Amino acid sequence: MPQGAHAFYALLPGEKSELWLDGISQFDFYDRSEPVTIAADAAAAHFTRVNASRQIDPEDRAEIIDTITDIAAGADRHQWDRVRRAFADEVTLDYTSLWGGKPIAQPADEVIRQWSGFLPGFDETRHLVTNHTITGLQGEKATAEADFQATHRIGTDLWVLMGHYRYELVKVNAAWKVSALTMIATDETGDRALTQRAAERAPKTR
Repeated sequence: MPQGAHAFYALLPGEKSELWLDGISQFDFYDRSEPVTIAADAAAAHFTRVNASRQIDPEDRAEIIDTITDIAAGADRHQWDRVRRAFADEVTLDYTSLWGGKPIAQPADEVIRQWSGFLPGFDETRHLVTNHTITGLQGEKATAEADFQATHRIGTDLWVLMGHYRYELVKVNAAWKVSALTMIATDETGDRALTQRAAERAPKTR
């Protein structure tokens, strides 16, 4: 059954998403309300997201994607003014899927201070951000999501992290700025301890 469903899904055209419920069979949809509610909510969220995406002005879409790109590409190139321009004055960062703890709201200038004092400790970083989707836009606020693969290198040692980003954006002086960034890590390879080595090496690069 799952193989047939996956094959059918692969043939569907257009924007799509799938949801699998562990431990749930087709018969549960006759006898239990919980899986029906989950499936219905997922379908509603999908069509809301697709409809919102189709109604977004192409100029807004391009500007939002450019803003998202400026954060990743600017950080990799150590272009900190570029990264700062992509953020609102205050930004909430949520990396709890990787490090635990709680989301942190702080001034964007502090984020730049932290990143610029850490990322240069790697010989190279490369954040590949793809599959940008504008999930909502209402007035001066927008939401977006994207997939990512982030490679961190010191010498021949690598730490590669994969997952999704979710963004909240606000329009400030006619420019889209990221006010919240959530990273959902789904997989990693290599040595996470490279982050500690980078932190120790970074002050020597200044």
